[in-house]
Amino acid sequence: MHSRTIIHLDMNAFFASVEQQSNPALRGKPIAVVGRGSRTVVTTASYEARAFGVKTGMNTYEAKRQCPRIIFVEGNNRRYGETCAGFTAMCRKFTPLVEVFSIDEVFMDVTGSLRIFSSPRDIIARIKQQIKSRYGLTFSAGIAPNKLLAKLASDREKPDGLVEIPPDTVKPFLEDLPVGDLCGIGSKTQAKLALFGITTCGQLGRADGNLLSRHFGTMGEMLRHMGRGEDDSPVVPLEETPDPKSIGHSHTLPSDITRRDLLDFHLLRLSEMVGRRVRDGGFAGRTVCLTIRYKDFTTFTRRVSAPHPICETPDIFAAAKSILDGIKLEQAVRLVGVALSNLGEKPRQLPLFAKQTKSRKLTRAMDEINNRFGDFTLTWGSMLEHGETEGQGGVISPAWRPEGPRKIKF
Repeated sequence: MHSRTIIHLDMNAFFASVEQQSNPALRGKPIAVVGRGSRTVVTTASYEARAFGVKTGMNTYEAKRQCPRIIFVEGNNRRYGETCAGFTAMCRKFTPLVEVFSIDEVFMDVTGSLRIFSSPRDIIARIKQQIKSRYGLTFSAGIAPNKLLAKLASDREKPDGLVEIPPDTVKPFLEDLPVGDLCGIGSKTQAKLALFGITTCGQLGRADGNLLSRHFGTMGEMLRHMGRGEDDSPVVPLEETPDPKSIGHSHTLPSDITRRDLLDFHLLRLSEMVGRRVRDGGFAGRTVCLTIRYKDFTTFTRRVSAPHPICETPDIFAAAKSILDGIKLEQAVRLVGVALSNLGEKPRQLPLFAKQTKSRKLTRAMDEINNRFGDFTLTWGSMLEHGETEGQGGVISPAWRPEGPRKIKF
């Protein structure tokens, strides 16, 4: 396989940096971006807050204990989404092969672009200048022969760093590197590898393949390749991203609830959010999934299949409600989620009955208004009985993308 040149760009303290640029009064101060409600956690902390030990995933009480002067800022997902879309557009000026890995990370395959630009460092310098000029933000960058190593490189120097791993330096670079530094090897896998005396990438690359396969299954051979710094996965641009297998939303409730009418309200709200994304993507699905998490964090999912593909909110809600009605709740509910799976292209046949035609026209009108003016501008009457629809303020999903069915409108 011909050598590639892959760049990984990772925005520095993205959510917090965006908030500090948006509000100059926050610059230079320890801030933490959080979601809405009392049960939120830190999604990103500024470098000023990180210096006190504030980390992603901490609840607000822990963060306050680490840094008494910390300022909590409710996240603005619309602003982050717009910034990500602008950042991605900048990268596409240098290569069409841009993969959005998360809302603050992209991979770029610039192998072909080097015929136009002098070097990958030149490309990175140009993007740095543009992102700094337009948004006031910085990123760390990695250059390597593949995605695995490019991401590893960008993690080495933060913030605003640049690390390159040339092909002829891969082996010595990895020899004494802890296996946990590789993207895709979590703490559990790291601990299991340690039982076999494997703690560095060099040891992992030389490990017995049969041993790894016996204890890690099909992942065993992949782990050995990772230890050697081998990764042939392509950079997949947004337009080539495979269609999702399911589309869903979940919501951690402001307080534990048992009342069925309140649960129905949240089911309808989630069904509308799922339905809009499914319809916008031109999909329909056959299986509705309901996820419930009790107050003690016990979590389970139940499914029901529809006789034909569905995408309308009332149909999704009816299926989710039928599942809930069949469950005898043992505890108060902490989280509820709704998803539609077994997705396929939305059927194009015209409805047979006037009632169905009217329902589709109503749904289309609601979608057009809400797409233009924001979530729940026009909504179902039963949702108004419980006041605020909480369309904003939640923690943005790692699966979010600036285009396509994985794009969530804020």
